Amino acid sequence: MSWNLEGLHVTGMYMGEYPVAGRVVLSRVKYGGGIQHTILLDKPLHIYSHVRERVALDHEEVVRVMSRSAA
Repeated sequence: MSWNLEGLHVTGMYMGEYPVAGRVVLSRVKYGGGIQHTILLDKPLHIYSHVRERVALDHEEVVRVMSRSAA
């Protein structure tokens, strides 16, 4: 599978602690060579009195990748 997950639906663990699910709107190579994905969440996430509609996951934090039709 390609490192570019744009348009795909994924699940993962934000900050290693919060389960998230949503559509990848951006996949990029970070400075130093790691991969990071910006996820538009299916449901907003409430963390530390902030509401997040998007989160950035490192590639290692992605748990499952689903096809475009699953989103």
